[in-house]
Amino acid sequence: MKTIKCMMDHLYWANLRILDALEESETKNKDLLKLVRHVAVAERVWLSRLQGKGNAPYSLWEEAEDLAAIRTMFEDNAELYRVYIEGLEESALDEMIDYANQSGVPFRTSVRDILSQVLLHGQYHRGQINRALRNESAEPAQIDYITFARI
Repeated sequence: MKTIKCMMDHLYWANLRILDALEESETKNKDLLKLVRHVAVAERVWLSRLQGKGNAPYSLWEEAEDLAAIRTMFEDNAELYRVYIEGLEESALDEMIDYANQSGVPFRTSVRDILSQVLLHGQYHRGQINRALRNESAEPAQIDYITFARI
């Protein structure tokens, strides 16, 4: 459980750093903004499933123009995940969650695997965002786990 909590702390930190980099770049790239919004929404959707509420009422791939609104969603996600994880016992990580994906296809996945998905999905897309920032000659965010671990 300690490892998952630490990895989630890294996720919260990395999300805010990537937002800072996007703001500093002053990018107008709609695909980048759409991608960072996608990460925030996906976190919320997975949390809703973990809580047994089904899919959160968000479209995963909507246009986004307001980084402030995305920052608020990331901050809210961090607080909601902290509360959720604090209430988990180690044994609960292996409990199975029944849910349907956005297309309505049913699945059954462990809490541990869902949390791992949230962690890896965000890191994957933050890497894409950093690459796009580099391509725009902007400064990418340093989001490596080891950088987080050193602070």
